[in-house]
Amino acid sequence: MEKNHLFQAPRLHAIARNIFVAAGASRHIAEDVAEILVKANLAGHDSHGVLRVPAYLRGIDGGYLNPAAEPAILAETANTLRLDGGGGFGHYTSRWSMRRAIEKAQADVSCCVSISNTGHIGRLGEYAEQAAAAGCIGLITVGMGGEGAGPTVPYGGAKGRFSTNPIAIGVPTGDASPFIVDYATSVVAEGKIQVARSKGTELPEGCILDKHGAPSVKPADFYDGGALLAFGKHKGYALSMFTCLLGGLAGTFDVDTGRMNGIFMQVIRPAAFTPLAAYQKGVRAFLDGIKATPPASGFDEVLVPGDFEHRTRVQRLVSGIEIPDTIHTQLQECAARFSLSLGEDTVEAADKARYRPQ
Repeated sequence: MEKNHLFQAPRLHAIARNIFVAAGASRHIAEDVAEILVKANLAGHDSHGVLRVPAYLRGIDGGYLNPAAEPAILAETANTLRLDGGGGFGHYTSRWSMRRAIEKAQADVSCCVSISNTGHIGRLGEYAEQAAAAGCIGLITVGMGGEGAGPTVPYGGAKGRFSTNPIAIGVPTGDASPFIVDYATSVVAEGKIQVARSKGTELPEGCILDKHGAPSVKPADFYDGGALLAFGKHKGYALSMFTCLLGGLAGTFDVDTGRMNGIFMQVIRPAAFTPLAAYQKGVRAFLDGIKATPPASGFDEVLVPGDFEHRTRVQRLVSGIEIPDTIHTQLQECAARFSLSLGEDTVEAADKARYRPQ
């Protein structure tokens, strides 16, 4: 079994932040990106955590990720925003955009945001949680489709035409465990395959095809020209297409090639319809009622979306985050490139304050 290294969240944050700053990111951007990555690890979604650091450095080196870019507003109304991410960190642009959308929704009823020209935005559930923490409902989608757009095959197809095209939804509950839906429209996100490869484990059946179109459970087969399958056959396929259509509101469609892509966010203020406190109380009662369902054979309990992330976060804030040896080695190489330490000496007081146990 592969060796794991245990890190507390503040130390991982400091490592990622310092690497990004050394690579050219502004300090405030590096803080946001590092926090969003670490929060993905804390939530149990290691596929969107610090294992992404080496890939982002490659993007900076290759000139297709601008680490200091700030989002620019292309068009704005009381209820809409259209943004250009400047080719920068998608995490920073998405958090910034969600914050502005929340402000607009709180001033009125709702706000829709369309984002183009930005890098990978990380775990979408992060922004759904951001909306829910502000007492709002949040919807986030990322879609990319067309020839050469990604490795996910359309239902009935033999070649990839979509990215993983995730969708996330957040609903406030008035407590630390909001309702959070966050999943790729492929059976698994590509990052989950990275995690399996880093741990030397196989994938569940029904997730990927090899380059010959045959089912496989080996991560190496995916990276050797393989493909992803959409969840739920025609249902996941259709939902994947819908994320592209929402993304296309950014004007990022190409009639000649038939490609369409973009990021879409919507924030709704429940208090515009019913008192927020009463609504949140009703949501919690509804969720608790569902959780009271007698569990089926082989299950200990019924969970609702958001429970897993909340429980994992509480546990990992105390016990720490396990990093596979392969990812640890990569982080060491990234730090060594800039003569940075991975030690506790890098942790600042503000880093510890960000991650106090709940």
